[in-house]
Amino acid sequence: MNKFFAAGVLSSVLSVFLVSNALQAKENTPSHHSIKRNAKPTTQERLNALKKFSSVVEQIEHYYVDEVSINDIVDKAIDGLLTNLDAHSSYLTPKKFRDFRAQTEGEFGGLGITVGIRDGALTVIAPLDDTPAYKAGIKAGDVILKINSESTLNMTIDNAVNLMRGKPKTPIELTIVRKSESKPLVIKMLRDIIKIKSVHAKKIEGTNYLYVRVNSFDRNVVKGVLTELKKVPKLEGIVLDLRSNPGGLLNQAIDLSNLFIKQGLIVSQKGRIKSEDIAYRATGRAPYPNLPIAVLVNGGTASASEIVSGALQDHKRAIVIGEDTFGKGSVQTTFPVGREEAIKITIARYYLPSGRTIQAVGIKPDIVIYPGNVPQDENKFSLKEADLKHHLEQELQELDSKKETNTKSVSKNNKEEKTITPKDINADIQLKVAIDTLKVWDIIMASKDVKK
Repeated sequence: MNKFFAAGVLSSVLSVFLVSNALQAKENTPSHHSIKRNAKPTTQERLNALKKFSSVVEQIEHYYVDEVSINDIVDKAIDGLLTNLDAHSSYLTPKKFRDFRAQTEGEFGGLGITVGIRDGALTVIAPLDDTPAYKAGIKAGDVILKINSESTLNMTIDNAVNLMRGKPKTPIELTIVRKSESKPLVIKMLRDIIKIKSVHAKKIEGTNYLYVRVNSFDRNVVKGVLTELKKVPKLEGIVLDLRSNPGGLLNQAIDLSNLFIKQGLIVSQKGRIKSEDIAYRATGRAPYPNLPIAVLVNGGTASASEIVSGALQDHKRAIVIGEDTFGKGSVQTTFPVGREEAIKITIARYYLPSGRTIQAVGIKPDIVIYPGNVPQDENKFSLKEADLKHHLEQELQELDSKKETNTKSVSKNNKEEKTITPKDINADIQLKVAIDTLKVWDIIMASKDVKK
């Protein structure tokens, strides 16, 4: 890069920044829309920063061992900048942008798995029911070490998702680390078209309670839940199962909360730009404002499902049961860059009615219960240790006979039972606690009122 060209680039970029400064100064004229910001960099500070960048670009282009074009250098600089902001901001190259649109607008071949970055590692938020990942035994909390032969170390979420997507019926291999296993597991599966039925409901045998399972927040969630609730004429309570629900559409999360919350704030998003601050409030038309609700959550409960469980918890409309949720409470927006590229930037964070944030914290259950079978001898003091051992043995058996287990799972889903039976409850201690909570709802609510 010759000095005249570098100076030209710097001059052009500086012109943009100076125009931007002028526009921002105009926008920040005192008014009720003014934004409180930290002290802005001076024109000289901006110029010095741009000189530094220009100098680095020039040195790379001139001295780097392999020839790199100016376009590649800038692309890599943008990619590195966004990747270092947070785990969800990213640069979408033409191919990534096409893949992104395919994911949000149409069908695609994939695994049915939602991932996030936790403690610097690519972590499974949740596998979706009846998908290749679910049938292969992938679990919430699994850390993905490799996708095929490629290490996920320092890999962005978007790159990982792009690697896992592909043509239906093509093979893929994931190497994962699981807390209950001493060695990494290699899991092979075939990609498939991901089609999810978002809502499943069953009557709980011997009661007027309804079990409602929401797998993900697609555009049909509220309609599906409302349809199921109306089927039970003397409904006395529901178990809302949001375990391993990775989220989805914000409007569906808000509208689902609106079924049960009559007034007040449901969720708000706050960013650095005032125009991104939005408060979503109850519409006042809640058809079930007093219905007892027990919400089931775990480490795979994320994003939209955390908004629902957190809003119901803050409004004392539900008892939340299970384990701490994932903690994905940030808002991303995509900005086109030219015709074929885009950048995805985190612009805000979600806040619950009480003012607490979801991001990196998650929802703390009112009743902490870890998964497992229901103990059969509640009078035996040493039962907890025995039950834990039994639970770990079951996990090992499932791993040893994974193919057989998956076949049974598919068969069961094809002939889904219409009710939750005592056998189902005994196999799921979190579900049992939720049902027991509904039975003593009035006592629990009275206790909350007293504390209040």
